[in-house]
Amino acid sequence: MIFYDFEVFAYDWLVVLIDLNAKEETVIINDPEKLKGFYEKQKGTIWAGYNSRNYDQYILKGILCGFNPKQVNDWIILQDKPGYRFSSLFKNFPVINYDVMPNPPISLKALEAFMGHSIKETTVPFDIDRPLTEEELAETVKYCRHDVEETVEVWLRRKADEFDAQMSLVKTFNLPISDIGRTKAQLSAKILGAIQRDHNDEFEIEFPDTLRIERYTEVLNWYKNPLNRDYSKSLEIDVAGVPHVFAWGGLHGAIPKYFGEGWYINVDVASYYPSLMLRYGWISRNVADPAKYDEIYHTRLKLKAEKNPMQQPYKIVLNSTYGAMKDRHNAMYDPRQANNVCVGGQLLLLDLIERLEDHCDIIQSNTDGILIKLRRYEDFDLIDDICWEWEERTGMRLEFDEFQKVFQKDVNNYLIVPAGPLLDEKGKPRWKCKGAYVKKLSDLDYDLPIVNQAIISFFLYGTKPEETIGNCNSLRDFQKVVKVSSKYKYALYSPVITMEKIRDEKGRSKTVKRFRGGEVQTDKTFRVFASKDHSKGGLFKVSGKVVKGRQKNPEQFANTPEHCFFINDDVTGLPIPDELDKQYYIDTAWSRLADFGVDKEGGGI
Repeated sequence: MIFYDFEVFAYDWLVVLIDLNAKEETVIINDPEKLKGFYEKQKGTIWAGYNSRNYDQYILKGILCGFNPKQVNDWIILQDKPGYRFSSLFKNFPVINYDVMPNPPISLKALEAFMGHSIKETTVPFDIDRPLTEEELAETVKYCRHDVEETVEVWLRRKADEFDAQMSLVKTFNLPISDIGRTKAQLSAKILGAIQRDHNDEFEIEFPDTLRIERYTEVLNWYKNPLNRDYSKSLEIDVAGVPHVFAWGGLHGAIPKYFGEGWYINVDVASYYPSLMLRYGWISRNVADPAKYDEIYHTRLKLKAEKNPMQQPYKIVLNSTYGAMKDRHNAMYDPRQANNVCVGGQLLLLDLIERLEDHCDIIQSNTDGILIKLRRYEDFDLIDDICWEWEERTGMRLEFDEFQKVFQKDVNNYLIVPAGPLLDEKGKPRWKCKGAYVKKLSDLDYDLPIVNQAIISFFLYGTKPEETIGNCNSLRDFQKVVKVSSKYKYALYSPVITMEKIRDEKGRSKTVKRFRGGEVQTDKTFRVFASKDHSKGGLFKVSGKVVKGRQKNPEQFANTPEHCFFINDDVTGLPIPDELDKQYYIDTAWSRLADFGVDKEGGGI
């Protein structure tokens, strides 16, 4: 594999290429012939970059075609046009491109920050209107090399879940290696032989013929009402004593600020959306042969039962199909069928809730499952019988998992503690969690981790945040990563903030914030830490917009401390400095626990 990254200026361009197999680096500066020679030698190799699907591969093709790469750059960046439309000549230079950037997108600098690596920006501006000096070129090569090396790091950390999964699709379904650059949804459409067709019946949905809604007919009628055929609309209603929201994108219901202990069962529908598509004929109408989907479904079930890892590519196709039906640019685009799946699935779950609610407590409902609490353990067989009747009638299959504790802020933030050991035989966590406060962290998702760890340790082991945070000696665990988006001009550190009394246009007295001074930052991404030094201020983003004749006040980055310091150099292995304010993180942890309904004594609020 070749990992590569281009940097383009008005009068200069350069590329850093790292051959991962040969462990060789090539740097090419303003030399189209050298680049052409490299391409001819390596054009059969996979070229991997960060956002290379949208940018770098077209800079490469532009130079090979003899175009000025700055024109290609401006076409993509300034005019916001797709690179492939710049010239039909690009097809003469095929590239087996693989994009390392995750979906949904996140900046490479943010991932570098999560990993604890340096996130300093180059000091060479990209809008410089003259040829670069030798020193500027050297600095640009240094930072470009850093980005390529970081792209390799990201690829390695995501290889098993992303690259290997993509390769498994290509190999399993005998696709050309050039398809490695397609998304999973695009590959799934190709595997299923989908042909793009337009449909004009988006909201002409049908309901499952097995559906039995008797108590909550208001929900059924809401979906039938033509006035509600708008994706921005939703229905809020109490179901089984729990506030629920029914919408066009899923079902959500939960008891807010709930925590308890007892006999809990998580009732999940196995492979829900694929099962609905097959049972009720809701696969995209653009798929040439729906039997192919059925074949993939049953092949996957067989391989899964055998615990064969080759079930993974089949699972990817099954799970990509629903999202593809909502993607206007995918050959499987068929929004009516997608609405049938989503709405039909919600209503069938509501059907199940109707059957269960008299015999247990409903704690939470989501798109593909229900969390219930048994009133007595002896009721398990009754619940099982109710679920069996629903399975036989609807054609779906349910999976049960038992839990003993639930900590729930809302439907999108919870942690459920399993009955029995916390880890499985492979050492993986058995607890179930969702939401920013309690999610399972990784090297590429490592934002304010010490607070996350403190909350999870409290829920699982009863350890108070003071102990978890006080015993931590890794500075990286305290990082909060923020980024200046394209809506803002720059970041401002530690301005002086005063309150000033003024009179508005109607002569009324009011108090407003005034900002002065502060340090303007050239970096766009920051690794922020709480400081005991109260002479230091916060970190703000400046839009530069003018409101009523005055520049709009800077905005403090969300979830950052009032007094902070930041380190944009590598922090891996750095110890805790005396300046770090651990109390800030302890207070944050307790504040988030309060959102779950837990007070500082571990009881209910």
